[in-house]
Amino acid sequence: MDDAGLSVRQLAYRVGVSAKQVERWLGNRDLTPHARNRADACRALGVDEEMLWPKGVQERVKTGTDRELVRSYPYRSACPSTVWTELVESADAELFLAGYTNYFLWTQVPHFADTVRRKAESGCRVRFLLGDPEGEVTRQRETIEDVALSVSTRIRITLEHLDRLGPRHGVETRFSAPLDAINHVGLSVFRFDDDALVTPHLARLVGHDSPLLHLRRHGGGGMFDRFSEHSEELWGRARVPDPENHA
Repeated sequence: MDDAGLSVRQLAYRVGVSAKQVERWLGNRDLTPHARNRADACRALGVDEEMLWPKGVQERVKTGTDRELVRSYPYRSACPSTVWTELVESADAELFLAGYTNYFLWTQVPHFADTVRRKAESGCRVRFLLGDPEGEVTRQRETIEDVALSVSTRIRITLEHLDRLGPRHGVETRFSAPLDAINHVGLSVFRFDDDALVTPHLARLVGHDSPLLHLRRHGGGGMFDRFSEHSEELWGRARVPDPENHA
């Protein structure tokens, strides 16, 4: 305050609080003002918040498994296509796409088919876990969504794209088991090495209208591992589709 040439009353005026409130801040270093007041005070004094209230800054820093949440989006469609593209491109060891249809990837990620082929040929394990287009849960979901591009149609489009890849050199495709389908349709997990994009599907909403979490693994037992275990369990019970039934 001396360096800025401000009195208690002047600082209070700049921040929009009473002079008594500023005196409380001065008298109790353990007292952390509201975030907006901290920002206004630092702006008036020309200093960083960490200099005045390091505790407030520390409380905002993620620790432990909280660090795994990179970002959240209220809608999957709010996640920029560049995020999907960068994650697909950056995967070297594991590309596990466990959406129920995975349809949007072929339209949202540029050159997705070429990238999948290239990843598989370079030794990256590429897996697609899909819902069964003939399954009962698929039919139920179509009734719930009631959209022109049905769930079974979106699954078959993904299968057609995979078939066009030709000899797939390690691109694995499975349908979730009938007893697991309800869990699969309600939660999509897309894994790219140590990053994951997770979409819990809400009620009648289609995937792009449901929220999305971007996770990055930090140690064991966190959210990333929990969702990975979920998708691996579904994969373990899933079946390889019959090529004759793709049509």
